[in-house]
Amino acid sequence: MPNNVKPRRYNSTHRKDAAAATRRRILESASELFQAEGYTATTVAAIAERARVATDTVYAAVGTKPALFRELIETALSGTDRPIEGRERDYAIRIQAEPDADGKLAIYADAVTTLQTRLAPLFLVLREASAAHPELGELWRHITERRARNMRELAADLIATGSVRSDLTLAEVADIIWTMNSAEYYALLVLDRSWSPDRFSRWLHDAWTRLLLDQPHTPSSR
Repeated sequence: MPNNVKPRRYNSTHRKDAAAATRRRILESASELFQAEGYTATTVAAIAERARVATDTVYAAVGTKPALFRELIETALSGTDRPIEGRERDYAIRIQAEPDADGKLAIYADAVTTLQTRLAPLFLVLREASAAHPELGELWRHITERRARNMRELAADLIATGSVRSDLTLAEVADIIWTMNSAEYYALLVLDRSWSPDRFSRWLHDAWTRLLLDQPHTPSSR
């Protein structure tokens, strides 16, 4: 090689960007197929075909079908391209910083609505498939129990403000929120009854404050 010719450097950044784009395309294709066809009927080969990649690429980029579905659930929960623990999410940090119970519930009502817009269609697929597929049954239980634990933390945070009704225990506060922040609750009102997400968010905030607080806000205050 002539002295004045420099060897071409390997562009690792370009390769990483291409791999990330392929991974996103696989996940998007999988999400569309799972929602349209259900978990059982969706195959890795069909996901690969829709994403315009080889089947082996799906396994290499994400993993098996159960691993792929788990990744979809976790990223839908986090709202990013990677799983994030509940207490580390942006809205959870804002709730912790908010001193007022009504304000905390307003932040969380908005967060639940945004989250369920992504999650609810997939979670309904998960619920349906969990009985027939043990690996998804385990995922269902894990997510459900984790959500319950997170609600106990939120309930404790609300009670610490001194604004929660004195006749409610921490467990009751947590259970009320846990029931109403579910994918099923969102699906009934938004997907089945055609409520707008904004109406759903306002309803959650109003309902929670009326059910949980000593002095609930008036609906016009938001």
